[in-house]
Amino acid sequence: MITDLENILVTGGAGFIGANFIPYFIAAYPNYKLINLDKLTYAGNPANLSEIEENEQYEFIQGDICDAALLKELFAKYNFRGVIHFAAESHVDNSIEGPEAFIQTNIVGSFQLLDAARKHWISAPFQVKEGHENCRFLHVSTDEVYGTLGETGLFEETTPYAPNSPYSASKASSDLLGRSYFHTYGLNIVTTNCSNNYGPKQHNEKLIPTIIRKALAGEEIPIYGDGKNVRDWLYVLDHCKGIDLAFHKGKSGETYNIGGRNERKNIDIARLICGFLDKKRPLANGESHQELITFVQDRAGHDRRYAIDASKIENELGWIADENFDTGIVKTVDWYLSKRN
Repeated sequence: MITDLENILVTGGAGFIGANFIPYFIAAYPNYKLINLDKLTYAGNPANLSEIEENEQYEFIQGDICDAALLKELFAKYNFRGVIHFAAESHVDNSIEGPEAFIQTNIVGSFQLLDAARKHWISAPFQVKEGHENCRFLHVSTDEVYGTLGETGLFEETTPYAPNSPYSASKASSDLLGRSYFHTYGLNIVTTNCSNNYGPKQHNEKLIPTIIRKALAGEEIPIYGDGKNVRDWLYVLDHCKGIDLAFHKGKSGETYNIGGRNERKNIDIARLICGFLDKKRPLANGESHQELITFVQDRAGHDRRYAIDASKIENELGWIADENFDTGIVKTVDWYLSKRN
C-alpha cells in the first residue's frame, strides 16, 4: 500500500474535463492522492474514470459542494493540501431553461468550497495555520465570463467581465468570490479561464459530440443560427497540462487564460467532421454526412466570438499546447468511433 500521500480534493472529477485530468494527474504525480467529490448529475459519469477506479491514488465520494457540513467533514478527515475545483453546471442551453441550478452550484457551491478551505487553512485574515503554508485552491473557469468579441481582438486576463448568459454570469460570480478570498483572507488561490474544450469523454450535448452522434445515426445535425459563431478550441489534455502548471507554478491571486489559438466557425467544424466520417463511416446511400447539416433557431444571447490570448501562461509558466485543431479533432473523432465499435 502507498503511504504518505498528499491528499488533493478534486471537485466534479467525473465530468468531461475532470475525468481527463484525474488520470493524467495521478500518472504525473505519484505523491498525490486525489479525492474526487462529485454529485453525479447528468453530466457526471463514473465510467469516465473506470481506468483508475482501483488505483490507490484515487478515491471517489458522491456528494454536493453546496453541503457545508460534508465539506467540513472531508477537510478534517483528509487534511487536503490542495483543491482543484472543476464542479460546475456548464451547459449554456440548460442555464437558459433553468438558471437556478447554475446559481446554486456555481455560486453557492463555490462559496461553500472556498469557505471550507479558508476555515481549514487560515486562522485569521492573512494568518495561515502552521503546516498549511503551501495549500492552494485552483479554480477552473471559462472564457465566457468576458462576454463576446467582434471580428478581431482576444480575451486577456485584464479584459473586463461582461457575461451574457446565466451560466457565464454564475461563473463570473465564482471567479470574483475567489478573488475576494485572496484579497480579504489571503487564501492561496489561482484561477484559470479556458476556451472551448474538446476531446474524449465530452458530454453528448456539446457541439462536437452532437455532430458526431447525429451524423453516425443518420439524423439531422443541428447548427445554431447561420453557423458562423466562432470559438477558440482547446484539446482537453492541453487544458489539463495548463491546470497542472497553474496549480504548481502559478502566482497566488493571479488569473491565467488557457486557449488553443484554434479559432473555428461552428459550421466549418461540422463540415470537417462530416468529411472525416464520409471516409471512416460512409452513409449507406452514398451521400455526404454534410447533407444532414440543418440550421436551427439561434440560442438566446448567443455570443458571436470567443478567442483567448494565452501569452501569459505561455511566457510565465511555459505552457505549450501539444495539439492543434487538425490533430486534436482526428483523435477526438477516432475516440468516439472506437466507443461505438
